[in-house]
Amino acid sequence: MEVNPYLTFNGTCEEALKFYEQALGAHILTMIKTEGSPAAEHMPPDWGDKIMHARFQLGNNVIMASDAPPGFYSQPAGFSVSISVNDVAEGEKIFNKLAEGGSVKMPYSPTFWAKGFGMCIDRFSIPWMVNCE
Repeated sequence: MEVNPYLTFNGTCEEALKFYEQALGAHILTMIKTEGSPAAEHMPPDWGDKIMHARFQLGNNVIMASDAPPGFYSQPAGFSVSISVNDVAEGEKIFNKLAEGGSVKMPYSPTFWAKGFGMCIDRFSIPWMVNCE
């Protein structure tokens, strides 16, 4: 069994994945646009460039994503994507990149369980935790 997070975006999926490539070293494996797919006939005409389905690799993990169809998007809540690293400076660098243009919920700093830990919501509304034990 494999469990993969599936992130939904409000029309910014492609931009977000390209940001994760730059900020996190993610590798986009698949990016299927609505245009040319069977789903296109069920979407508004201006929805063709939106992402119907994508997969990207982050470390040894695969995360899936798409743009939510019109009327189906809801702000992410009740979860965070957690990144664990072995180097405090690397964790801080990753945290700062993710927080850029977003909001910091808990600044990256030492805690009783970790050399570095922080929580933020990126500019695409995805909640992240960065942890260095």
